[in-house]
Amino acid sequence: MKAALVIMAAGMGSRYGGSKQVDGIGPNHEILMEYSVFDAVRAGFTKVVFIIKPEMLDLMKDLCGDRVSQMKAKNGDNVEVCYAFQDFTSVPKFYAIPPERVKPFGTAHAVLCAREFVSEPFVVINADDYYGVDAFETIYAELSSLPGTGAATMVGYSLCNTVSENGTVTRGICHVTDGRLDKIVETFKLKPCADGKIRDLQADGDGPVYAGNTPVSMNFWGFTPWIFEKLEAYFDAFLRALEPDDIKAECLLPELVGELIEKRELTVSVLHSNARWFGMTYQEDKPMVAQEIQKLHDAGVYPQSLR
Repeated sequence: MKAALVIMAAGMGSRYGGSKQVDGIGPNHEILMEYSVFDAVRAGFTKVVFIIKPEMLDLMKDLCGDRVSQMKAKNGDNVEVCYAFQDFTSVPKFYAIPPERVKPFGTAHAVLCAREFVSEPFVVINADDYYGVDAFETIYAELSSLPGTGAATMVGYSLCNTVSENGTVTRGICHVTDGRLDKIVETFKLKPCADGKIRDLQADGDGPVYAGNTPVSMNFWGFTPWIFEKLEAYFDAFLRALEPDDIKAECLLPELVGELIEKRELTVSVLHSNARWFGMTYQEDKPMVAQEIQKLHDAGVYPQSLR
């Protein structure tokens, strides 16, 4: 089965203090997205689409893209590589971009920017997260069973494995019944506290407590091309509802998924990975991530070098 890996890499990485998506973390300066590409290709994926800012094109080709285009898919063909640009040129003409607007329009808009390159079942991931080998194998198998319309899938991770000791994180808290996603709630200031509990510090006082095994979304979604029509309509409605002076609002993929579930237009199967998720939200996360990546190389999960 042909399937595409769509990597969202246009984020500005403001909290991390730089372009975290292109920060070398492996023993040979591999970047985190190289591990996702490696895992996806050996699981069966045949195409990689990088969503980037236009000014990142040459850098992305040098860092990763040119090597990926020389990789062999399971079917023996070279992996197809595409570059989709997330910028204001893809915003519908009815919307006037505020001059002060700098921030991209979020993950829903990012995926919509990849539309022209994707005609097969596809997976969406963040560039700055490590998802684990078995997660790609599991979701690739699930993609083959998805009907063409009205269905999607996702890999869920335990909240306790996705927080950072170095600051708060935003996670999509998932409500799951019988293996299906009922609701997803973006929760913005989650942090492990001194008492060992994970709290949402956005609330006044101590904030609500979440169990460590609460399933969360790390933007590891599986779709069919049917979703693009829904994305387009959702993004248009988002722009039409924006206040003229709102220069930071984002159109988020999990919110679209939640709305479609509520309308009963979409069912989402929730898969589970035995791998530990980790990522770089803050600069201080880098030593831990580098150490964990080195352990995986030492254990033979990855060859000595991905390059």
